[in-house]
Amino acid sequence: MRCVIARFPFDLTRSGVLNSMKGVSPEEIVDESVIIGRRAYPVKQVGQVITRQDRRDFTAREVVRAMTGLGFTCRSLPRSTTPAHGLDPVQRASAALGAPTAS
Repeated sequence: MRCVIARFPFDLTRSGVLNSMKGVSPEEIVDESVIIGRRAYPVKQVGQVITRQDRRDFTAREVVRAMTGLGFTCRSLPRSTTPAHGLDPVQRASAALGAPTAS
């Protein structure tokens, strides 16, 4: 699939992305992510690996559009609606994952 990331055209394939990300350890996810194989990677990390460009040169939206077009699942980090202060570690983890907390 031909796509434009940071004003440069790229011919990306699903198998090419899988091969590029093979052996790459995922960084901590703080915003949007792409599921490649069994792992979730930050969108900017995937963009850097497949384009070999600096992360400041492209937007996460450009990478999400390309990865979605190739059939990868892209997710955004859910925003917690409950405050995390005053909760024990298990409740904080549940809130971060979007699961209901026990009262």
